[in-house]
Amino acid sequence: MKYNKFFRKMSFIICIMLLFFNSQIFSIAKEFDVNAKSAILIDADSGKIIFEKNSHEKLPPASVTKIMTMLLAMEALETKKISLQDKVVISERASSMGGSQLYLEPGEEKTVEQLLKGIAVASANDACVALGEYIAGSEELFVKKMNEKAKELGMKDTQFKNTNGLPEEGHYTSAYDIAVMSRELLKYPQIHKWLTIWMSTMKVGKRKQSTLELTNTNRLIRTYSGANGIKTGFTQEARYCLSASATRNNLTLIAVILGAPTSKIRFQETKKLLDYGFANYNSVLIAKKGEIIDKVCVEKGKVDKINVIAKEGLKVLVKKGEEDSVKKEVILPKMIKASIQKNEKVGEIIVYDSNGKEIGKVDLVAQRAVDKASMLNMLGKILKNVPK
Repeated sequence: MKYNKFFRKMSFIICIMLLFFNSQIFSIAKEFDVNAKSAILIDADSGKIIFEKNSHEKLPPASVTKIMTMLLAMEALETKKISLQDKVVISERASSMGGSQLYLEPGEEKTVEQLLKGIAVASANDACVALGEYIAGSEELFVKKMNEKAKELGMKDTQFKNTNGLPEEGHYTSAYDIAVMSRELLKYPQIHKWLTIWMSTMKVGKRKQSTLELTNTNRLIRTYSGANGIKTGFTQEARYCLSASATRNNLTLIAVILGAPTSKIRFQETKKLLDYGFANYNSVLIAKKGEIIDKVCVEKGKVDKINVIAKEGLKVLVKKGEEDSVKKEVILPKMIKASIQKNEKVGEIIVYDSNGKEIGKVDLVAQRAVDKASMLNMLGKILKNVPK
């Protein structure tokens, strides 16, 4: 009987503990639920996911589509296929786009920079089509490039049907894929010039010009500390969408909201995600792109040593208070044989957390090329080292 009473008491205590534990989990989950169909929060540098909700659900993205349009434009600028000063003649098709627009007229000329500004600030549908036509030759060919880029980036939940996100059957993406292309867009420093404009003006019209007032559709640019992008979206089908980025100290976060019920809720929930990230995480800088990490001896080269630099910048995401637990290992040979090409990989930095788990890696490359030394070079080195 005593044993039965003991077990009954223990069972009761265990049940109470389980109920309490479950209620704690529920309260935390409920407190941090996001009022949207889908959401994600990532670290822009590492791509690490901090929070997600239905992040791979295929949904209409509305004008958030334009992130990919801007990304392809930035790529074309980097490869010098186009320049910011190039004049683009507006087509009938581009001019016919409804929704948010610059009210461009057929035959009107705008520079690539003006079109990018119109897309980034005013979410201009007509500017998207005009820019796509100019880069690829037609909107259809540009959309093909959009889907090819999506595949290249590993965006498996995406299919684009147009350049601007206007409603079209079969046009969809996911919060995760939007975070991926947003992260890629932010790698171009120049894009921030347009993404961070709050208000501006633009002269539009062919026969009779007028001044169009432009106001950024992403109001976080004005109201949220550190906000620096990226794109809003709305259609009746998609509801209210947003991909937002913000930077504080070394940490850049990207928050994506899809299918929020109202515009106010869209911005509230995005701020909630960003606030959570900045309150709980830090980014530790391991190496800057091009930073000299060490020197390595060169065997049978025209020079005896070369600088070794970081191929890319590397930051790692850690919880606040755990910054000092990050350990890095620099792996380099004592000597490398000539010849060596500029930017040839010669080593790497690997970063570990407190448990010894790898959390980051960057290649170390030769800062310059080194040719093999000729017999004359070798003789000169020997004579140089002969004691006088």
